Amino acid sequence: MSLIVHKYGGTSVGTPEKIKNVARRVKKVKDQGDQVVVVVSAMGHTTDELIDLMNQVTDSPDPREYDMLVSTGEQVSAALLAMALQASGCPAISLTGGQAGVVTEDIYKKARIKEIKLDRIKEELKENKVVVITGFQGEDSKGDIITIGRGGSDTSAVAIAAALKADVCDIYTDVDGVYTTDPRIVPEARKLKYISYEEMLELASLGAQVLHPRSVECASIYNMIIHLRHSQKEVDGTFIMSPAQILKEVGKMEKQEAVRGIALDENIAKIGLLRVPDRPGIAARIFGALAKEKINVDMIIQSIHSSGQFADMAFTVDKPELKKALEVAEKIAAELKAEGVVHDRDVAKVSLVGIGMVSQPGTASKMFETLAEAKINIQLISTSEIKISCVVKAADGKKAVQLLHKAFNLDKIIQ
Repeated sequence: MSLIVHKYGGTSVGTPEKIKNVARRVKKVKDQGDQVVVVVSAMGHTTDELIDLMNQVTDSPDPREYDMLVSTGEQVSAALLAMALQASGCPAISLTGGQAGVVTEDIYKKARIKEIKLDRIKEELKENKVVVITGFQGEDSKGDIITIGRGGSDTSAVAIAAALKADVCDIYTDVDGVYTTDPRIVPEARKLKYISYEEMLELASLGAQVLHPRSVECASIYNMIIHLRHSQKEVDGTFIMSPAQILKEVGKMEKQEAVRGIALDENIAKIGLLRVPDRPGIAARIFGALAKEKINVDMIIQSIHSSGQFADMAFTVDKPELKKALEVAEKIAAELKAEGVVHDRDVAKVSLVGIGMVSQPGTASKMFETLAEAKINIQLISTSEIKISCVVKAADGKKAVQLLHKAFNLDKIIQ
């Protein structure tokens, strides 16, 4: 007997008929003799609709009441799925995150999971029930409902699977796996059968929206295999696991492609500080002020002026944080007597990802040559052992992905 955790996203439970389809899939697994725990998101755009209702009531919602409100979407999904399972003759029970023993930090709206007390889940499983749990939420030390951030249902599912020592965590969504890039941009993109935690974490962080980065991070810590699958198709998707696990499955890794995937992030903006003093402590002052405002900075570049006394500094932030980041940057620039602050919303970030880059030199030069031949100007560059990111004009983003996908032969990847 295996213990399997399923997670279904909002589009997978978006209508009563889709919920019935999910119930049929879950019952089929249960009828094979396996124990099943299901984690669900809110139906369709329910969370957005709840937030819209909130905005019609107040411009400054209390964080506790915000969590009380948005957590109800998952409760609707969980209860309806449990009812659908019961109607099909499959014993089931729905539990909130708190009832399931998910204990979080005392931080509203974006808490992290501290522990999962498994007594209630195990008790219900012993009674031969499918346990349906609300994703995205838990309970704090005061017993309040706490949410763990948008996209948190993925994290809930992986954390529960890891705590239960499940055999696999199947995450069902509206895509049938992880592709070498977005098939809507490159129709020739190939579905990957296996991808490492490190590669998936980079792709998720760089704009690929198939999985929440926190869920991949959690899976890597506990070595929990994630199987990303399509909720409406009975086919294998992509297995996300450690390189050692991939090696065991594939049997050999004589040739590891340098690049395994390409991500495009069009949700970024660039900010530049002109002629700031070039002396120790300036960068710490600038980025410390941004960090204090909880503004996440991604790529950073500093150029030196010929005098050696001043430098220009540029960095990227998410577009929703641009306004606040500009306010901080302009304040610091005035204090430093810098020449000024400029910004550009019309940019995109194109990233190559692959653990094979470590052992195969020349990836960066090939990327730069490919973009140069197409007259695509690179504005910022950031690298790590397994990724290379370039900021380009937004209008060039999709074209860059298409050219790089072809240049690195990603349409011919075989696993």
